[in-house]
Parts: sequence; C-alpha cells; structure tokens
Amino acid sequence: MSQILRYPLLGLNYFRADPNSHLLVFQKGERILSQAGASFWFRPMVTAISVIPVEDQLQTLHFTGRSADYQEVNVLGTVTFRVADPELAAKRIDFGIDLDTGKYLEKPVERMQEVVRQAAQQLAFDWMAHKNLDEVLSEAIQALRPLLLDGLRADPALQNSGIEVVTVRVIRVTPSPELEKALQAPTRESIQQTADEARFQRRAQAVEKERAISENELATKIELAKREEALIAERGSNERKKAELNAQALRTKVVGEAERSKLQTQAEVERARLKAQAETERAQLLAQAEAERIRLKTAAEAQGIQAIQEAKNEAEAERIAIYRDLPVPVLLGLSAHRLAGTLKRIDHLNLGPEGLGALLQNLLLAGTKKLEA
Repeated sequence: MSQILRYPLLGLNYFRADPNSHLLVFQKGERILSQAGASFWFRPMVTAISVIPVEDQLQTLHFTGRSADYQEVNVLGTVTFRVADPELAAKRIDFGIDLDTGKYLEKPVERMQEVVRQAAQQLAFDWMAHKNLDEVLSEAIQALRPLLLDGLRADPALQNSGIEVVTVRVIRVTPSPELEKALQAPTRESIQQTADEARFQRRAQAVEKERAISENELATKIELAKREEALIAERGSNERKKAELNAQALRTKVVGEAERSKLQTQAEVERARLKAQAETERAQLLAQAEAERIRLKTAAEAQGIQAIQEAKNEAEAERIAIYRDLPVPVLLGLSAHRLAGTLKRIDHLNLGPEGLGALLQNLLLAGTKKLEA
C-alpha cells in the first residue's frame, strides 16, 4: 500500500510505494518517473501520480448462460490476471491517486476486474450458444478452460489495456435446480434399479447358499454319525484294553503294597526294638548319673556342714577362752549388751544399789588405770 507523508511547512510531500506498485509521476504535464516501488519528494500543486498494481489479481466468475436448446446453465470459475504494461494500462484506465490521502480517485481495480469478467462471460456465452445442454454439462469443464484462457489472452480490449491473463479455472457447471433434479431422476432410477437387482441377486445367492449349507450340514451329520459309530467301537476296544491294564496294574499294586507293608512292618518292629533298647540304656545312664550326682551332693553337703560346725566350734572355743580371763563385771556388761541386742523392746529397767555401786566402782577404776597409763 502506498503511503504519503505531508510536510505543509515545507510545501512538500513524501511518497513511498510498495514493490508491487508501478508509479507514473507527472509534473507540469510531463512524465518524470516510471518505476516500481519508488520513494520520492514532490510538490502536490504541480505533481500528478498514478499507482498501477502489478501483482496478480483474482476475479471470480459466476454467471448464467443459455444452451442451444434454451436451457439455463450456471458457470462458476476464477480468472487470475495482472497488469503487464503499466504505462499502457494508465492510458485506458485512471489510476490517479489523491495526493493527500494516497487513495484512488476512481476505482481502477474494479474496472479491470469488470473488463475481464465481461470478456470471459462473452466467450462462455458464445460457446454455450452452439451446444446442447447435455454437451455443455459433459464438455464444459474441459472445454471452457482453454477456450477462456486463449480467448482472453487474444482479446483486443485486454491487450490494449495492458492486461495479461495468467490462469483460468472452471470450478463447476450446473443446470438450473429444477432441471438438475429432472436430469438426476433417470440416474437415480437406474441406480435404484441396479440396487434392486443387486438386492434380488443377493437374496437368490443367499437362498442358494442356504441350500448348499443345508446339504453340507446333512452330509456333515452323516459323516459325523459314521465317525461316531467308529469312535464308539474304538472307544469300547479302548475301554476293554484299559480295564485289562487297570486289572494288571491293580494286581501289581496289591502285590507291591503287600510287600511294602511287610517291609514297613519289619522296619517298624526293628525300629521299636532299637528305640526300646536305646531308651533302656538311656534310662540306665540317667539313673547312674543321678545317683552319682546325689552321692556327690550329699558328700559335699556333709563336708560343708562338718566344716561349718568345726568353724563354729573353734570360734566358740576362742570366745570362751577370751571370756575365761575377763573379770566378772565385764562378763556381766557383755551379757547385758548381748541381751539388749536380742531384745526388741525394754519396758522397765531396775538397778539396785548393789549393782549400781559396783558398776560405778568399776568405771572409776577403769578411768584411773587409763590415766596412769
């Protein structure tokens, strides 16, 4: 898209075009520039600019024609074209732009599209006017494309306008909706008839298959009955052989069981004898060990008792020897001390003059001896 920048104070504008736009610049009636994608300064009061788009343009074709048998036909397609000669196109179509906004003063692109559309439509109408409806419907897709492409490229109006047609596509060619339904009816009926015939044929084939299946099932049942009879006979023979083998195996098993039971009984008797013998020997050894233990324990206890008694006797003899040389008052004191140690509670203590006097006398004597020493 072209862009114009205005600078009123300078009295100049700046124009910048995209690469797909060809510029024709005129000043005072003379062409001073013919270039694509140019950018330049200009004075709006003395300058005229034409912007010719040179990229491919797409025009949709959608029109209704009439065949030689007076039937309406709808055509849908597209035409791609471009401006091959911008200077020649600018002579036939006004591509001038507003120097303030950069927009076209007229509608040149729409005019080019209209020229192409009318030329393509005229070529298609001329071709359909010489063809019946069935010929148009069967040949149009393949015939119209080269016809329109060649015809548009050779069209004087397009050539004089510098327009070149690039491609032509015919998308669809159809009759009117009512006529299309009428034309489709025989085909639908034919398809329906074909479907019915196919359905009847499938039914007949299904009946034939069912009959073949029934015959096959019957033959199979007969064959199975024969095989079952042979199988029963073979099974009886096998059962007889199996009974004989079972009887022989049973006899072998009984003999083996008897022999094994005999050996087991002998083994059990021998094991019980050995166990009893071992238990007897073990009991004897335990009894001997217990007797020896009791004897040793009794001897040890007797020796211990004897040693304890001897120690007590020796201690008692030593104690008596100690007490033998002690004075009577000391013996009385020790006796009282021992007696006090054995008593739990003393309720009353009576000391008479005899005992207290002798006790004090002994205490004084003991103190005097200690002082003299």
